[in-house]
Amino acid sequence: MAERVIPLVDERHGTFATPLAVFNPALQIRPNGLLSDTLGRPLNDLRISVTDRCNFRCSYCMPKEIFDKDYPYLPHNALLSFEEITRVAKAFVAHGVRKIRLTGGEPLLRKNIELLIEQLAMLRTVDGEPLDITLTTNGSLLKRKAKALKAAGLQRVTVSLDGLDDAVFRRMNDVDFPVADVLEGIAAARDAGLGPIKVNMVVKNGTNEHEILPMARHFRGTGVVLRFIEYMDVGATNGWRMDEVLPSADVVRLIGQEMPLVQLDPTVAGETAERWGYAGANGQHDPGKGEIGVISSVTQAFCGDCNRARLSTEGKLYLCLFASQGYDLRSLLRGVPSGQDTDQLLSSAIGHIWRGRGDRYSELRASLPADVGGGGRRVEMSYIGG
Repeated sequence: MAERVIPLVDERHGTFATPLAVFNPALQIRPNGLLSDTLGRPLNDLRISVTDRCNFRCSYCMPKEIFDKDYPYLPHNALLSFEEITRVAKAFVAHGVRKIRLTGGEPLLRKNIELLIEQLAMLRTVDGEPLDITLTTNGSLLKRKAKALKAAGLQRVTVSLDGLDDAVFRRMNDVDFPVADVLEGIAAARDAGLGPIKVNMVVKNGTNEHEILPMARHFRGTGVVLRFIEYMDVGATNGWRMDEVLPSADVVRLIGQEMPLVQLDPTVAGETAERWGYAGANGQHDPGKGEIGVISSVTQAFCGDCNRARLSTEGKLYLCLFASQGYDLRSLLRGVPSGQDTDQLLSSAIGHIWRGRGDRYSELRASLPADVGGGGRRVEMSYIGG
């Protein structure tokens, strides 16, 4: 076969990346489940955004003044179909991915998402094990969909909830959605067997930090793992400022003063959350009381063992949550000349891209210029998922 080169654009730098000779058999990367990047980080986790739409307008993600009725969402024909998503996922799994998280936007807004989950549940890791398939949701549709999601093959859910005070929660989601409905969704997920359930609370200093203790009291001993996330500088529309970040260390200290905590070991390599367990009378972790997690991407970067890739709803591959643009995989799915093995070329492209990865934005944040990314705006969380 004659050599043919297809350059996949890394638009984060406003230029073409080194051309990926995915059409040259001699240069193709065949998967063996052991792919690693320039810093030795494996590819184990794939996050897939299935929609760029959401029914909430949280100020830290999709502020209403930007995402209004005139906002240009992606047209349906630009989105990857479920079959295309599954083909891409299969290629990633062959390279070592073991966990797939479906995100958005709000993923439960994607029509018939249960069909996608069924397709992904059929995939197997390189050693023949089922994938860990999970989904992050704002919980607004969870009560209605929990049983169907479980039946389709979903294993776990993570629910975003930024406070228990109804007035605070309605103000933060900015669409007047009641907190009681999210709590009912969490209960429905637990009843359906979607667990262990995680609840993510983004802590924005000056907005909802007073909800930390009520949230901890509410979920302690319920089997739900509550995680506190530092307010992050993802995208360019949330008006991020460092003085609105409450360090995770302060969160742990605050909770520990009332409910003593002991630090726990990570459950898996590359885990984003630092784990803290509630202590019993003997000072040791009491599993019956449960645990919390803190995600400190601002004050304690965890780039060193980041093993996550992100696929946008229109098929762009991003190597970092703080990237500006991604590599277009959709062109390989839809534009490969006849006679070519599309899946093989896709797999090779992923291999070349990940091997060249050196992203570690959070570690370098303090030394980077404000317009890092070649002058382009960083990708929005609503587009790529958290």
